[in-house]
Amino acid sequence: MRELARSIVTLGVTVGLCLAAAATPAAAVFHKPRVPADRAATTTRAGWSSSNWSGYAITGSAGHYASVTGTWVVQAVSPTKKATYSSQWVGIDGFNDSSLIQTGTESDYYSGSAHYSAWWEILPAAETVIPSIAVTPGDLMSASIQQQAGTSSWKITLTDETTGATFITTQTYTGPQTSAEWIEEAPTVGGRIAPLAHYYGASGGQGSPAAFDSGAPSPINSVNGASPALTGSESGVMVQQRAQVSTPSAPDGDADGFNMEYGSTAPPAPGT
Repeated sequence: MRELARSIVTLGVTVGLCLAAAATPAAAVFHKPRVPADRAATTTRAGWSSSNWSGYAITGSAGHYASVTGTWVVQAVSPTKKATYSSQWVGIDGFNDSSLIQTGTESDYYSGSAHYSAWWEILPAAETVIPSIAVTPGDLMSASIQQQAGTSSWKITLTDETTGATFITTQTYTGPQTSAEWIEEAPTVGGRIAPLAHYYGASGGQGSPAAFDSGAPSPINSVNGASPALTGSESGVMVQQRAQVSTPSAPDGDADGFNMEYGSTAPPAPGT
C-alpha cells in the first residue's frame, strides 16, 4: 500500500479535548443502517448519498461477505455549540437492510468537551463501549469482523495499533451478509440521527482529511481476505440539512484505502 500523504499520518488535538475514554452520553448511541438522503448531493459525484453514512460500501448476494477488516486513524473533532457526533467503523450489512454487525471508534463533542471511545455493536442493541481501549486522536486502529467456519458465530476484534490494546469478543449474528462497509457515520442519539461532528485529521490542521488507510502492507482494508478493489461508484457522501457534510476521496492506488473530509470537498486520495 502506498504511504499516507503527510497531512494524514497523525492527528493532533484541540485545546480542551478530553483524551480519556468518553463519558457516556445521556442517551444511548446506535450505529444504524444507511438512511438515503432526502436530497442527493450535487457538489461531489458519488455512487450514493445518505443522511447518516459516508465512505465506501460494496454489495453482493446473500451470504457473500464472511469477513471484513479495516484500518483508520482516529480523527479529532472541533468544538461546536450543540452536541455533535461522529463514528468511524467497519461492518457487514446495513447498506440495503436493517441488520448490521460492526466495530469502530467514536469522536464526539458534547458537554463542552470532546470525547473519544471504542465500541462494538450488533443491531438492534445499542453500542457496547470498550473501556479497555482508551482512544486518543491520532491512534491507528485496526478492526476485523469474521464469521467462524460458516456458522452464526462471529469474532469481532478491535486493536489500537498505537498502544497495543486489543479487544476480542465472539457473538451470534444471523444477518444476510449482503454488504461490507468502511464508514464515517453520524450515529443515532436519542432516537434521531445526530448532527455530524466537525471531524478532521489534525496533523495538517483543521480541515485536513482523516484516513481510512494504514499506510503499510499490513493491516489493510480487506473483504473476504482480499483487497476490496474499491471503485468510485461504491463511494457515498453524507447530506444533512441539504448540505453535504462528509466526503470520501477516490480510492488510493491499490484500491483498498481512502481519505475522508468534513464538508463537500473531496480530499486527495492517500499517497497523492
